[in-house]
Amino acid sequence: MRLRKLGHACVRIEQGDARLVIDPGSFSAPDAIEGAHAVLITHEHVDHVVPDQIRAAAQRTPDLRIWTNPAVADLLAGIGAHVEAVANGDRFRVADAFDVLVVGEWHAVIHPDIPRVRNVGYLVDSLVFHPGDALTPPGQTVDTLLLPVYAPWCKLAEVIDYARIVKPRLALPIHDALLSDNGLSLVDRLLGPQGPGIGASYHRLAPTDVLDLPSAA
Repeated sequence: MRLRKLGHACVRIEQGDARLVIDPGSFSAPDAIEGAHAVLITHEHVDHVVPDQIRAAAQRTPDLRIWTNPAVADLLAGIGAHVEAVANGDRFRVADAFDVLVVGEWHAVIHPDIPRVRNVGYLVDSLVFHPGDALTPPGQTVDTLLLPVYAPWCKLAEVIDYARIVKPRLALPIHDALLSDNGLSLVDRLLGPQGPGIGASYHRLAPTDVLDLPSAA
């Protein structure tokens, strides 16, 4: 299994010839969906999904399959792709290569006056967990945590505590497109060896990096 970060909260996971993309939003690489067999979307915010881009990808790839929460499934109705709504606890198989468990229900609170939207996380092959815009524990041990590090809804103390709760082997920072170079450097220091400790190895993937992950047990 191989993983690439394609900007902000978007990752591509490959296993054999199968390619799975999670959260290709407005801050993702322009070609993030290119060649994907399936797309998982955590929630409706534009930095995680751009319906017009999904529609264009579905036209190029008629067999493209999409899994997401019911609100986003309604948003994508009629785009010409197979869209399936999922909820906390659901399990499904993607491209005959990935087993996916759905975790969580709600986006983290931005402010009490701002309505919350639905948000689901995805645990892929019991190895890689993408929580979307929430700090919901996956409920089991994971090898690699895709760790949101900056958002209007979180602060770094919560990020550190979340990583300590999940206890992955490796934490990869995501949800960071709004940070300047100085901000990225500060976050990396506090979450890495110079910080108070998150109980895991911490590594930032560059746009050209490809990470090889261990096979599922």
